[in-house]
Amino acid sequence: MKTRMAIAILSVVTALAATTVFAQGPGAATYKAKCAMCHAADGSGATPAGKAMKTPSFSSPEMMKMTTAELVAGTKNGKGKMPAYSGKLTGAQIAEVVAYIQTLQKK
Repeated sequence: MKTRMAIAILSVVTALAATTVFAQGPGAATYKAKCAMCHAADGSGATPAGKAMKTPSFSSPEMMKMTTAELVAGTKNGKGKMPAYSGKLTGAQIAEVVAYIQTLQKK
């Protein structure tokens, strides 16, 4: 009985962990492919391109104040020297990237 309970609990924990990793996967992969060259892998903006374009860190006060909707709009429409990704990424991909960016802000 205890063994079954332990297996059930372990199964639930494993499923939840896999779901979390899977949920972050697409956003992280898209971020690395499309965003990290300027924003850096950690969101600091500390890349040659990011420094040249004065890309703010995602943990800067101005970026921390932005709502999810503002981050989505900025990604879709572009802002300053950042190009628009509407038409290049789907709405779902943009939402996944923004969710991933928000995990970088929490680190």
